[in-house]
Parts: sequence; structure tokens; C-alpha cells
Amino acid sequence: MTKQKSQTTQAELATQFLALHRPGEPLLMPNAWDVGSAVLLASLGFEALASTSGGFATSKGRLDGAMGRDEVLAHVAELAAATAVPLSADLENCFADDPEGVARTIADAVDGGVAGCSVEDFSGDEDDPIYDIGLAAARVEAAAAAAHDGPARIVLTARAENYIHGRPDLADTIARLQAYQAAGADVLFAPRLDDPGELRQLMAAVDLPVSVLAAPGAPNVAELAALGVSRISVGGAFAVAAYGALVNAATELREQGTYGYWELTKIGGRAVRAAFKS
Repeated sequence: MTKQKSQTTQAELATQFLALHRPGEPLLMPNAWDVGSAVLLASLGFEALASTSGGFATSKGRLDGAMGRDEVLAHVAELAAATAVPLSADLENCFADDPEGVARTIADAVDGGVAGCSVEDFSGDEDDPIYDIGLAAARVEAAAAAAHDGPARIVLTARAENYIHGRPDLADTIARLQAYQAAGADVLFAPRLDDPGELRQLMAAVDLPVSVLAAPGAPNVAELAALGVSRISVGGAFAVAAYGALVNAATELREQGTYGYWELTKIGGRAVRAAFKS
């Protein structure tokens, strides 16, 4: 059974979520990919969760970016209802190029009960992957209006996607995040920008909480805290790691004929029984 929300309102969850962004005391926000993973992660003591576009797609047998708008909105609404902690929705580029389309997607996510959401400046065009900064800022402005002026003021994270798409341009990334700050974002995020020196420059140039993606080569949690980071998320890594455990177990059974994977079931079984009890 999922642990349903108490009488805490969406607005209260959003306020709680924003308050958890404390420079030097980063919020550890893992990304859930289905209701079971959300309930389990909440039971382990995490104070907020995010969805993951890649993890959700994987759970449906697809690759990241292959899910449709309506599918994602239904998914994040289901996750938001599954636990008593705030949920931030990974809405990719909000399934629209134009600001008006972005605003509609954010408004629909608000209606789904999320406490926060994100908007990316990735265009979806691999030949020209990042929106022009003017259009990108206009998209954030429209997203902020929808996130802040609806029935609940939810937390908007504005994402600069340069480093994910082969454009590790620090100056442009900082300029973008400054523009997104001016456009009304609440949190700033440049996934894969995790060099300590570059993070120091970024955080000196903006006034909003900065989120960092936990990834190979990134500073550890204590080091990111010392740098003044406010939030750390994992993207689709936990979902892919779970599938990696499945591959290892299946390979062991098929190629060795042994059952060593049962050691992991002791951990998983205890956690599931504790998390899913009614």
C-alpha cells in the first residue's frame, strides 16, 4: 500500500520544499521512477523526491525523451499522490517550444499536485540543442507565472542543459542561469556542471539556490555542501542501477546457475515490507 498524503496541502508542501534548499546543507533529493520506488525512498527518510524522465521511460521499455506529455503528467500526478513528501516533476522541456505551451504544461502539473517542477532549455533538436537565450528566458518567465500564480505557488527549477549536450561553456551557462533568475525561477540547475572551481564561479554570480547532479567525477556530498550547494539529485541513476542489479541477477542465474542475488533480496525484502505495509 502506498502511504497517502495527510492533510498537508499542496501549497504547504511547496513552501516546505523551497525551505529545504539551504546553501551548505544540501537537500538530498533522489529521483523515483514509479510509485513503488517513491514510497520506498520516502520510507528511507528522504525529505523530498523528484521524478525522472529517463527512469520513467525505462519502466515503460523506452528511452529517455520517448514519453508523451499526457503520459508524463499522469505519471507525476501519481507520484505526487503516493507519499507525504514534496515531489518535484521532471517535465523535460515542457513538451513545447513556445512560452505559451510551456505555461500550459506547468499549469497542468500544478493541477496534478506537484510541489515543484523543472523546465529545460534543451530544444530536442540534436543539431541545435539549446534554445536561444532570449527564447529560453521567455519560456522560464512563462513557466514561473504558471508555477507561481496558480492555486499553489510551486517551486520552479530552471535548467541550463549546455553541459549535457556537448556545450561545456561556463560563461554562457552562467548568463543563462542569471537570465532565468531574472525571469522568476526559484532554483537553478546546470546538470553535469560539477567542477568545484566552476561551481564557485556560478554560485558567486547568482542569488538563488543551486542544484547539482550526483554523477561520476562530481564532488561528494560533503564537498558539495562545503561549496554552498543547496540541492543534490541523482537523475535516472537509481533507476538504471536497479536495472543493473536485475541484469547481474539474471546473468548469474543464466550463466552460473547460482543464486547469490538472494543476498540483495534480504535488503530489498526488509525495505519493501517496512515501506509498503498498510
